[in-house]
Order: sequence, then structure tokens, then C-alpha cells
Amino acid sequence: MYQPSDEELKSVEAWFAEYDALAEQGALDRLADLAVFPMNLATDVPGGYAAVRQWTREEYLEAMREAMGGGTAGLDLRSRRTPHFLSPNLVVVETEATMTVEGQEQEMHYADLLVRTEAGWAFQTMIQGGWGHGWPAAERG
Repeated sequence: MYQPSDEELKSVEAWFAEYDALAEQGALDRLADLAVFPMNLATDVPGGYAAVRQWTREEYLEAMREAMGGGTAGLDLRSRRTPHFLSPNLVVVETEATMTVEGQEQEMHYADLLVRTEAGWAFQTMIQGGWGHGWPAAERG
């Protein structure tokens, strides 16, 4: 099992501090700049099974606008994150968060795969239940 250094842990914390600040500002294009596309998504279909797909930058921006109240500033996000380093360049970060958008509070539990690029950390895979409304269920093979 890979044991990250204090510096590596701080670099992930700093990346999320930047991400959270941009999210609170509603700076969705700048959030997308912190990702690698196509982005992998894993979720589930309500009452069904898992669902997976890949998003382009444009699909990501559309989904985030909808999830974040149109991408407007005023988002209040409180998070507790637990990074699980697989290597110096791959980290799965589990997040428990409370997000308030337009007075509506929502609790979330999700994970992101961050990959280290030449420009620094970037998120590449999002894993969260409940996004698969209307998506086909995943199939093996």
C-alpha cells in the first residue's frame, strides 16, 4: 500500500481548496479546466443497477450547471475528504459533503479519481449514486 508524504497530502488538499473556491464562485469553466476529458462517470440507475458513461467537457458543464443551480455564485459547500493514494500519481478521494444551493440543502457522498498531470492534479473519474436517471444500466462483456 502506497503511503503518501505530507507534501503529497497537502497538494491534494490545496487542489480541493481551489476546486471548492471555484465551485462557490460558480466558475464552472474554470472547474472544467481542473479535469481530464473525456471524464468517466459511475453512478446507478434508481431501482436498478450501476450505470457508466463518459462526459465531454460540454456535457460536464451542462450537468454541473443543472446540479449547481445554473452555475451561479452563492453555492455553500462543506466537505470532509479522505484521500486514498494508490500511487504517487493516482488518488481516490472519498467526500462527504453538504451543499446548499438557492436555500436548498443537499447531503452528498461521492468519490473522485484524481490523476497527476504535468500541470498538477486533475479529476478524471466521478463516482456518485443517483445520477443515472434515464441512463441505460451497465452490462458486462
